[in-house]
Amino acid sequence: MILEERPDGAGTGEKTARLQGCDSLTQTQRGQLQSRRARIYQQINKELQMRTGAENLYRATSNSRVRETVALELSYVNSHLQLLKEELEELSSGADSGRRGSEAVTVPMIPLGLKETKELDWSTPLKELISVHFGEDGASYEAEIRELEALRQAMRTPSRNEAGLELLTAYYHQLCLLDARFLTPARSLGLSFQWYDSLTGVPAQQRALAFEKGSVLFNIGALHTQIGARQDRACIEGVRCAVEAFQRAAGAFSLLREKFSRAPSPDMSAASLCALEQLMMAQAQECVFEGLSPSASMGPRDCLAQLHLAQEAAQVAAEYRLVHQTMAQPPVHDYVPASWTTLVHVKAEYFCSLAHYHIAMALCDGSPATEGALPTHEQVFLQPPASSKPRGPALPLELEERRKLGKAHLKRAILGQEEALRLHTLCRVLREVDLLRAVVAQALQRSLAKYSELDYEDDFREAAEAPDVRPKTHQKPEARMPRLSQGKGPDIFHRLGPLSVFSAKNRWRLVGPIHLTRGEGGFGLTLRGDSPVLVAAVIPGGQAAAAGLKEGDYIVAVNGQPCRWWRHAEVVAELRASGDAGASLQVVSLLPGSGLPGLGDRRPALLGPKGLLRSQREHGCKTPASTRASPRPLLGWSRKTQQGKTGSCSKPGAPAKAAPPSPSGLPGRL
Repeated sequence: MILEERPDGAGTGEKTARLQGCDSLTQTQRGQLQSRRARIYQQINKELQMRTGAENLYRATSNSRVRETVALELSYVNSHLQLLKEELEELSSGADSGRRGSEAVTVPMIPLGLKETKELDWSTPLKELISVHFGEDGASYEAEIRELEALRQAMRTPSRNEAGLELLTAYYHQLCLLDARFLTPARSLGLSFQWYDSLTGVPAQQRALAFEKGSVLFNIGALHTQIGARQDRACIEGVRCAVEAFQRAAGAFSLLREKFSRAPSPDMSAASLCALEQLMMAQAQECVFEGLSPSASMGPRDCLAQLHLAQEAAQVAAEYRLVHQTMAQPPVHDYVPASWTTLVHVKAEYFCSLAHYHIAMALCDGSPATEGALPTHEQVFLQPPASSKPRGPALPLELEERRKLGKAHLKRAILGQEEALRLHTLCRVLREVDLLRAVVAQALQRSLAKYSELDYEDDFREAAEAPDVRPKTHQKPEARMPRLSQGKGPDIFHRLGPLSVFSAKNRWRLVGPIHLTRGEGGFGLTLRGDSPVLVAAVIPGGQAAAAGLKEGDYIVAVNGQPCRWWRHAEVVAELRASGDAGASLQVVSLLPGSGLPGLGDRRPALLGPKGLLRSQREHGCKTPASTRASPRPLLGWSRKTQQGKTGSCSKPGAPAKAAPPSPSGLPGRL
């Protein structure tokens, strides 16, 4: 009914009723979403309760059969939890039926579930370590500890997008800083890190911070797989993003396999990581093939384009065959879900049949204009072992020969697609398997229709044998390292000082406060460096020596102000401003065995009787940034800690020589 605007206001009520109807529809849709969310939350809580009970039984029993049964139950619960969480994420991200429509034309991918972990209390061990080793009040770092805990809590449930990746990499970066600042080969934080296996759901527990780092890196790779699987691959941009996501997932698993030598859980073992890396490369290769399909569909009679697609499909099939072989071998066979192995097998058969179908299309519908540029038979097909004689062009020129060979390839395509459908029926539990079944069934109907066109009633001759298609691709995906630097941020425990000095690998004692006064000859010491400023030399008999300062001490506070991050000029300015009353200093004295650079590494500035103040920059030396103070690897659990070498030191008894006037003309006598 068309609503007309009338001068007397007639029809207003009808318009209002229509608007109210729209509001009711909106409220109904919103109510349905809320009901679905509530249902999913209830199912998640039920699965969590089942997992808790199974986990307690798994830890309490020592019977091997009972543990195997409980481990199997945990794997089922883990699979259900991952499916429920993915469904909840789709509702939260606003996935609608329109996006589903685009997915119907693509084959579903295998996303990897994230590892789960429990809450962790960082407060007690960090406060104790800050108080014992760093000599500061651990309670004053309550805000930093809460920030670290909040970051870890948010990292447990990241969003399935770039923001979630940044959250994971930010936490990973903080773990690297914690490792560099608080840990030594002989000291751990004393925390127990517990993570659930992504493939089996079995809990694993370790006290090593490396386990926490490895689990976060695993989740970075797993999140890349989920981002790649959620891309709309019906468009070129979606294909490109999916390829990159699977490449970076493979890079994360490769990096983890190289660095993490002792796997505490099955999903982080070398065999499992190798299988996951191969799976991601196969899925990336499949996306490459999908990116070529739209361009080939615009010219279905282009013979060369059909041959190209056939070899690309054969390449995808070869990749999935390799993955299937790896998944079918123990111990990976015991960890990987059976539905994954079945899906990989189905895809291998499907893409192999697709290769034969495109060969048949090139034979039957190929344009004669491209016959002169056809590749040779050896370039397109695999030669049988008994045949060593080179053959001519890949496609025959006679129409009857083309029809016979095309019919043979269609027969192999039909057999392969029927085998894929048979294998599909064996897959009991798999997310969105009906999409794959619909794709394979549609391809089978297309092949059968084409075969019926070529099958003549009076053709009683035996069909020719179709050779295997040679795998070939124009773009071979390679594993790419995840962008771990994108989550880099400021060190949460920045107030403790630069990592080059203030880390658990260095041993020192806190001295002070020391009251330093100016004498007739000045303060009687030489300073150098920035962040923190170092006492490079102490003049015997001077004020600094009398106060108790020693060569090699680091100044950490001046007149009650922390100066661990102060530059050289700032410390000198504060000492000058103290006047005759003197200054109160707090220093740290390094103990033997600390791996710090020696005093001879940088030229000192002089605060002597007749010396002038000269900064490190005036000597032409560069000041290292705080972020470069401790160049540690991203993953340090398989690498020995490298200790710095102590350089040559000036003798404390040698008198300091006066420095020449500085170019800036600043007075330096104190």
